[in-house]
Amino acid sequence: MDMQLLSVNVGKEQPINNGKATGTSGIFKIPTKAPVKVTRDGLDGDVIVDAENHGGYDQAVYVYGSLDYDWWASALGRELAPGTFGENLTVAGLESVPVQIGDRLRVGAVLLEVTAPRIPCATLAARMGDPTFVKRFRKAERPGLYCRVIETGTVQVDDPVSLESRQGETITILEMFRWFYASRISEADLRRILAAPIDFRARRDYEERLAALLAEAR
Repeated sequence: MDMQLLSVNVGKEQPINNGKATGTSGIFKIPTKAPVKVTRDGLDGDVIVDAENHGGYDQAVYVYGSLDYDWWASALGRELAPGTFGENLTVAGLESVPVQIGDRLRVGAVLLEVTAPRIPCATLAARMGDPTFVKRFRKAERPGLYCRVIETGTVQVDDPVSLESRQGETITILEMFRWFYASRISEADLRRILAAPIDFRARRDYEERLAALLAEAR
């Protein structure tokens, strides 16, 4: 399926109730028609407030697909504007579930590499005005895609988008999303996870889980 960039969304720091302790967030993304420069740190002008848990080179850009938006519109009984989930890029024709860690998205001149699914938090629930939304998002299993920037450049609405599959063994976005919630993961699966080009926060956590599992087995 042909894909194209439906919306480019940039957020400023704004107050948010019932979110993280900072009391502010950059989750409120506003679509822009102007070209936006994408660097290794993400989109120019986009604010990351909770830098401990979001952003950085391995989560520089968050991508959500129109097919996932279609599912949510049906589930919630209302249309959702691009940027509602706090994504930087909304891609027409994209669905996040079939994508693998290490797959690459060519968006105009910019090349992104998928590193992790989005894990829902209190800030997303506050943004959606629904305290149960963390559970709803988990159950829906449509997490969207965090990406690192491989090739910088400028993006704008209507840019063509293509998906380049990773060559060799990896894991899917859905597997990684489900493993986040798993109380126990096998050694074989932990090694599969760590062999994939996952984001640095997840790598740190899964390395600790593997070390604990190996220590337990001694």
